Amino acid sequence: MKKFLAVVSYDGTDFFGFQAQKDVRTVQKVIEEALERIFKQKTSTVAAGRTDTGVHAIGQVVLFSCPIEIDASSMKNALNANLPDDVYVRKVSEVGEKFHPRFDARRRIYNYFIYNSKEPNLFLRRYAWWFPYELNIEKMRAAAKFLEGEHDFKSFTKSDDSQQKTVRTIYRIRIVKLRGRLILIRVEGRSFLRRMVRNIVGSLVKVGTGEWEPERIKEILELKDRSQAAATAPSHGLYFYSVEF
Repeated sequence: MKKFLAVVSYDGTDFFGFQAQKDVRTVQKVIEEALERIFKQKTSTVAAGRTDTGVHAIGQVVLFSCPIEIDASSMKNALNANLPDDVYVRKVSEVGEKFHPRFDARRRIYNYFIYNSKEPNLFLRRYAWWFPYELNIEKMRAAAKFLEGEHDFKSFTKSDDSQQKTVRTIYRIRIVKLRGRLILIRVEGRSFLRRMVRNIVGSLVKVGTGEWEPERIKEILELKDRSQAAATAPSHGLYFYSVEF
């Protein structure tokens, strides 16, 4: 039985995250329902990462086994014909039997968008965090440097997270001013803790407003205490951008 890998985009607004849950709409659930209609049997999927309620994806990666004779291009078309309008399969390719989208991932990239303007943009309200106060990008960049490399990110994970190992490596954080008053925060790493990127963004914004100096980020890392970091940034500004294998 061949295995396919699908690169999937979705608008997370109307989903309760990626992972299948009982009695709520999730991305994994609608993908598996589409596969069941195509294959006429239940099919499970494995993704490169989970996204929370309201988080979007541009390049989520989903693995599944294919019990019928079909090529990758036709598989893509069949999936898109059976998926709702807020999910789209960008590409399907065949992979080896031992491939695993989580364990074989070498780099995951998340994008976070902030709409930095005194007035809101109604057409971005589901896709970027509206922040009406001035942000100092240079100070945010200086603070982000303290987060690059291998660190214990216990201060930046979900407070009730039961994961024991909280050491992670961030390869790079870029903060870029885009057109239309948008600010992009791109975080690249091999793997992430729950809400880690959103917690990082929330704390970088504290630096950007001048409430904290950049060195405060280094102190928070060393304290290993979630209560010392800033509030979590809203989910709708976050995008699972891509995975590299």
